Amino acid sequence: MKKLKVAIIGSGNIGTDLLIKVMRSPHLECGAFIGRNLSSPGMAKATAMGMNVSSESISYIESNPDCCELVFDATSAVDHQRHAPILRKLGKISIDLTPAQVGQMCVPAVNMRECLSEDNVNMVTCGGQASIPVAYALAQSHSGIDYIEVVSSIASRSAGPATRRNLDEYIHTTENGLRKFSGCRRTKAILNLNPAQPCVNMQTTVMAKVSNPKLDEFTKIFQKIAQTIREYVPGYETVVPPTIENNRIFTMVRVRGLGDYLPAYAGNLDIINCAAIAMAEEYAKNRRPALTEAGAPK
Repeated sequence: MKKLKVAIIGSGNIGTDLLIKVMRSPHLECGAFIGRNLSSPGMAKATAMGMNVSSESISYIESNPDCCELVFDATSAVDHQRHAPILRKLGKISIDLTPAQVGQMCVPAVNMRECLSEDNVNMVTCGGQASIPVAYALAQSHSGIDYIEVVSSIASRSAGPATRRNLDEYIHTTENGLRKFSGCRRTKAILNLNPAQPCVNMQTTVMAKVSNPKLDEFTKIFQKIAQTIREYVPGYETVVPPTIENNRIFTMVRVRGLGDYLPAYAGNLDIINCAAIAMAEEYAKNRRPALTEAGAPK
């Protein structure tokens, strides 16, 4: 099967890690790696890998539309809001790795199939990818959830400039994602950038207040979803199993990365990038064959 040609906009930690993962994919190939500064570490890495690079940002895709069919946007929320209508006009599928909330929210283990009909999907946030499956499992096992609180801790070194600029958007988007997938009206998201040395692994704690806890039912559903997540994020694991205290259910998950660009502590890169790769590969597997002028598949 012919590989789906993709472009990556954004040459920071997320974009560069994503590039390495794309190069390993049996279903994807990178047609362009795009940023704004050819001397940045990410652009230097891509150049050393023999990639087609550009510092012209979205303008490169406008001038070279044949470079890709799908675009990973790893810039910032503000930038994606500007990029989205341009990419839609060009007929490109957008997988948004910023907290812009332009397209349909996508958590592959929960709603991959329904996202295939969308031309713009939003991968929420790293904390959202880690916690929303928990919230979804809670919703599947409980008729009413009063409150959900999520606290994610990541190594400070794994958070690049765009991530730091988007902290407010991170909070709002993660909270909205929790509400969407759980039906719970009251949600709170917290992100800690931990400067500790050695660097800490990404960890996410989820606490939910429910009126009638059903721990066994919730645990069974969540374990099944977690197994699905590990099919595309191998380092996703439960480190504190679901427990109950005063009608509150607690659990903690940890994500260790594959170490493709930053060391394994940067699980926040893997949880969102592996989810984005899984979605792009599903697009590649399900795309319609190109048609000849006579209307027959090539």
